[in-house]
Amino acid sequence: MVADAAAKIRGYLRENMTAFQDVELDDEDNIFERGYFTSLFAMQLLHYVESTFDIEVPDDYIILQNFSSVRRLADMVGELKASAGE
Repeated sequence: MVADAAAKIRGYLRENMTAFQDVELDDEDNIFERGYFTSLFAMQLLHYVESTFDIEVPDDYIILQNFSSVRRLADMVGELKASAGE
């Protein structure tokens, strides 16, 4: 589940952020520190994650740490799916 989520999230980032089209993006790279993220895109990414993986991200999960890399996003998706019994 986590590997599949990471692949989908990585694809979404590449398709929707021109900064990622010519750059190698490792799943552990902090996309905030690399300057690729805006607050508007953070909201778009939240919507993408919720709609793609059919989950609701609770308010207490909406923290910088959970959205800082592909790996952390995928781990969050896996954790939320597991807590929902999937």
